[in-house]
Amino acid sequence: MLATLSARALKHHLCITIGVVFAVLLPLTGCATKTEAAPPPPPEVQVVPVEQKDVPIYGEWVATMDGYVNADIRPQVTGYLLKQNYREGMLVRKGDVLFEIDPRPFQAALEQAKGEQAQAEAQRGKTELDVQRDTPLAKQSAIPQAQLDNDIQANAAAAAVVTGSKAKVEEARLNVEFTKVRSLLNGIAGLAKGQIGDLVSPTTVLTTVSQVEPIKVYFSVSEQEYLPFAARISEVVTGKRALGTKKNLELILADGSVYPHKGSILVADRQVDAKTGTIRFAAAFDNPSGLLRPGQFARVRLPTSIAKDALLVPQRSVVETQGSYQVAVVTPENKASLRPVKVGERVGDMWIIQSGVAPAERVIVEGFQKVKEGAPVAPKPFQPSGQGK
Repeated sequence: MLATLSARALKHHLCITIGVVFAVLLPLTGCATKTEAAPPPPPEVQVVPVEQKDVPIYGEWVATMDGYVNADIRPQVTGYLLKQNYREGMLVRKGDVLFEIDPRPFQAALEQAKGEQAQAEAQRGKTELDVQRDTPLAKQSAIPQAQLDNDIQANAAAAAVVTGSKAKVEEARLNVEFTKVRSLLNGIAGLAKGQIGDLVSPTTVLTTVSQVEPIKVYFSVSEQEYLPFAARISEVVTGKRALGTKKNLELILADGSVYPHKGSILVADRQVDAKTGTIRFAAAFDNPSGLLRPGQFARVRLPTSIAKDALLVPQRSVVETQGSYQVAVVTPENKASLRPVKVGERVGDMWIIQSGVAPAERVIVEGFQKVKEGAPVAPKPFQPSGQGK
């Protein structure tokens, strides 16, 4: 009897204990379920306001560079090349001796010409003496007048021979001087095309010297793009305005950097190329450091008009999909609004938006891929790379 009561009491106590534990764990289980079901925080995005201002619109064209003046260096005499006196690719001055040709044949020719000149002058001296001697004799009729006339003619012929011999001496002296091949201008000397020991002549190009300060830049403009400039070009052609005085051209180099010196248009070609429908322009850029070299490619940029009250957003905030463009705008309620937009010209790292946004609206620059239409977002001001958060 006692054993039966004890078993019942133990069972009752165990049931109470299990019930208490279950009652304690049940709220905890409910709390865990509620924590897992809580929505995630809105994604963080970086935004900038739509900017409205007047901006210049630029035309941009592919350009090639060339020396302001290019001089082919050729010898003026034929001979064997003895020496190269310059370093290739270095700056040379006008008159610097770049090459030397064997001068010995020309020095010998000079000495021969001098000898012929001395002989001619001696002959002239003799004829002068004949004239001086025979003139009084002819007046006294001691000799025939014809003899004096012959003396006078012989003296004139001797004088002419002296003049010719002087010219030959000067020619020979020039040929000796021409054995030193000099630079015709200040500029950069190119690679040598003649080697020591070569037999060179006036048809041989030994090297090329290019003036690169300033340097010329050539670019071609389509006929449609040329028409707005036609009036100004006509003023230059008629002499009403000087071309090349206004420096408003920018040069974008191959690495994307903007050249620090602005340039000016020098000349427009006389005609439009019928094959390409373009007209060629030449511009000049200062090149004090020698960074620019003939043959380089670049892009020339020129302001062509002003866009009034243009709406600007960063290019990185515009997403292109199959030819259509879209931006994400953050509404006053901090929700994302995906908007199709119509884009215009690019201005630096900004893009002109013709329709789809309003001034001062906030567009997403970073985090576009995190947002959905109407979803809440956590906007923060855009921090460019390298700046603190």
